Amino acid sequence: MKARLLVGALLGLLGAWAGLTAATRDLWISQDGAMLVNVLLFAAVGVVVIRRQPRNAVGWILAGVALVLLVNLDTKLYSVLDYRMHDGRLPFGRTALDFSTFGPTAVVLGMLAVLLFPEGRPEGRWRWAIWVYVAIGALFSIGQFAGEASLHLGRHIVVDARGKLPATSSNTGWWGATFLLAPFLVGSWIAFVVRQARSWRGAGGVQRDQLRWLMSGAVITLVATLTFVSTASAGGIVRVVAALSALAIGSFPLTMGVGILKYRLYEIDRLISRTISYALLTAALAGVFVAVVLLMTRVLPFSSPVAVAASTLAVAALFTPMRVRLQRVIDRRFNRARYDAEAILAAFSGRLRDKVELDAIRGELVDTAIVALAPAHASVWMKPPSPSARSREVSPRPKRTR
Repeated sequence: MKARLLVGALLGLLGAWAGLTAATRDLWISQDGAMLVNVLLFAAVGVVVIRRQPRNAVGWILAGVALVLLVNLDTKLYSVLDYRMHDGRLPFGRTALDFSTFGPTAVVLGMLAVLLFPEGRPEGRWRWAIWVYVAIGALFSIGQFAGEASLHLGRHIVVDARGKLPATSSNTGWWGATFLLAPFLVGSWIAFVVRQARSWRGAGGVQRDQLRWLMSGAVITLVATLTFVSTASAGGIVRVVAALSALAIGSFPLTMGVGILKYRLYEIDRLISRTISYALLTAALAGVFVAVVLLMTRVLPFSSPVAVAASTLAVAALFTPMRVRLQRVIDRRFNRARYDAEAILAAFSGRLRDKVELDAIRGELVDTAIVALAPAHASVWMKPPSPSARSREVSPRPKRTR
């Protein structure tokens, strides 16, 4: 019943977003749809976890984050519709402005999911820490709500294109009290991360892979969030960067869902190695491209089209060797299983040149496959020689006569 109500609320808020976006013709508030993708990811992963593990609090928290983000988007769109298109004549405009500040509440909820990952249950002394954290987070959200409400008391309301009020000094007391709680929240987040890092050091097997997924998603989300905060209000090409950063935040629920549901955990090493290698490759090739263009246009007397063509050819020629080299180095550090398997296969290929007995080759091939790939079962089947080939092997060669 609770899950159905949750899904109904999510669908209702999603329908409201679609209607308000069509009415305002504004996609900037949702970062050209990137924030909506994040909402759908949080909601989908949360609902799936709830269906598979109803007692796991992480699923409910992820779905709650989706609800908060949808409320934030809808209220901002409604504020734009009311105060920029209808001069404040629509009902509940001030209420929408108050609830449009609930964006940081999603961060507070999301960090609680980090502590409870993957089982969704607190352990030992962390139980009382959760209640303290929830109380501080609730006070923080209430302070933000009250601070926003104090901005438009007795004033003519004017909002910007993002559905926000311009800051004034009237809310200094409320915001000051709210930000007194911010250090406690940040300290709690650091404690949550340290707790999971210590768990990772003592974990093994599946639990270690689960925590690897969590840490990978957390790092990507942290970098994407910092980039998004610094570029969210800009336009032009920076707006594209902000949208891509907002889209990358969706890695947080995805990695948590994979870790909780234990789906293809063994590929985390491959995912990490591929991500790092292609990021370094992109940066290196971009540096080569810029360096060649600057060299040919600033130092050598070549025109810009010639410099761009030469840079493109240089990047195309360096792509494959640099990719192979970087992938080998990254695999040695982050994807050790593949690196060791390739080393074992290379050693087997070297020994194969000196083998002549078929039975010895068959046995060593099976041993190499077991060590390199760790299969559940390994066997070698060889096609028997045909009768004509067997007769050629048995019959002696005819003598040549003059």
